[in-house]
Amino acid sequence: MRKSTLTRKLFLRIAPVVVVAIMVIGAFAFNSATREINNIYDAQLINDANVLWRLLHYRLKHSMDRTPQEVGDIDFSMDNQLAFNEDADDYADAHMFRAWVNDKIMYYSSTAFPPEVSHQKVGFTDLAYQGENWRIYSLPIPDSGIIMEVGEKISLRQTLVSNILLNLFFPLLILVPVIGLLIWLGIRSGLRAIYGLVYQIRTRSPDDLSAIPVEDLPRDLLPLGRSINHLLEKLGRSLTLERRFSDLAAHQLRTPQASVKLLLQMLDKSDSEQERKPIIADLVSSNDRAMHLIEQLLRLARVSHHPLNLTPVSLYRLIASTLADFGNIISSRDLDVSLEGAEEAQVQTDESLLQVMISNLLDNAIKYTPVGGRIEVIVSPEAGFWLISISDSGPGIPEEEREAVFKRFHRLDTLHAEGAGLGLAIVADTAERLSVSVALSTSPWGNGLRVELRLPRD
Repeated sequence: MRKSTLTRKLFLRIAPVVVVAIMVIGAFAFNSATREINNIYDAQLINDANVLWRLLHYRLKHSMDRTPQEVGDIDFSMDNQLAFNEDADDYADAHMFRAWVNDKIMYYSSTAFPPEVSHQKVGFTDLAYQGENWRIYSLPIPDSGIIMEVGEKISLRQTLVSNILLNLFFPLLILVPVIGLLIWLGIRSGLRAIYGLVYQIRTRSPDDLSAIPVEDLPRDLLPLGRSINHLLEKLGRSLTLERRFSDLAAHQLRTPQASVKLLLQMLDKSDSEQERKPIIADLVSSNDRAMHLIEQLLRLARVSHHPLNLTPVSLYRLIASTLADFGNIISSRDLDVSLEGAEEAQVQTDESLLQVMISNLLDNAIKYTPVGGRIEVIVSPEAGFWLISISDSGPGIPEEEREAVFKRFHRLDTLHAEGAGLGLAIVADTAERLSVSVALSTSPWGNGLRVELRLPRD
């Protein structure tokens, strides 16, 4: 199914609004025209009644014994040019008048109601007669018994309103398609900036992540252009880090693999069991180093791409659980490990990433603490933070090296334990994602390393 264009969708939303607006305007125009025409025609009836009274007042005052007289339609005369005007003739037929004296008709038009239809009440009255609705105005003359009665068909007014609306409708009927075309062209013109933006993005090569120009974009599209540039900037940084990480990982994996290859060649050339045993032991050790490196690389990738899932986390319970995972190696090395502090400490964070960070710090502490050494973990409150301090009795890190150790694959020459140089890099990346500050110092015992983590309470 072919998807609708943005221009079409906007047009289908705007066009009905314009049509409804025209209909509403037409309804208001109809009501306004009807009201104004009724007012004008009512005023005309009042004027007609007064004119007739002025014309007939003498005759009416002296016509007590006369018979009713009909006033003929002079426009029916063939010699009168009005006879050839059918509209004027219809207009004349739509009017009537009657002059009453003491409830008796004295003068009446040829279109007037018969005497059986009594005169109406004073003022305006609507009357239905022979299927026609009439508007009647009765003007009583004070102290005379005379009533002047004039009327006209209501259809005359309705016809006039209809003619006015038809004269407006036909131009609008022609104008609506023109308005629709102008709306369509206006939408396309307004969307030209979006089309240009789409064209710039579509025609770029996969390696071109430079910012798109947003200076000429309309104000409404500036947030979109800036958001795209922000996304391109983040993609550029991410791809740069990925390429750098891939290069470093390939370089680091090449060494154990070369060692394995060399040991396998030596194993193939060995002649006795005594020669094979140390080679096989070296193979196992080299494989363990490669597996550890791969595990650290996977952890680093997980930290970089893992979506945050913030939940309430008990710091004391999490540290105790992580220490339990190292129980066997702690026992085998006869280490004195203690966990103290606020058991109620709780933060809103991603539990899995926080565990990765603490696990790497404890792994480093255990790895570099000599047999029979000491490791101390303390959880304590600070102003707006929870402080986790991990102290060990190992060789420590010189002050001038404490910033560099957070870089990937950086290792100290003074350390002889096996490692990939990724532990503290993982800690740094995780801390940045979780808004945790990390500080290195000397342990309280004068030697060894102290790591301090500050986690926001809120």
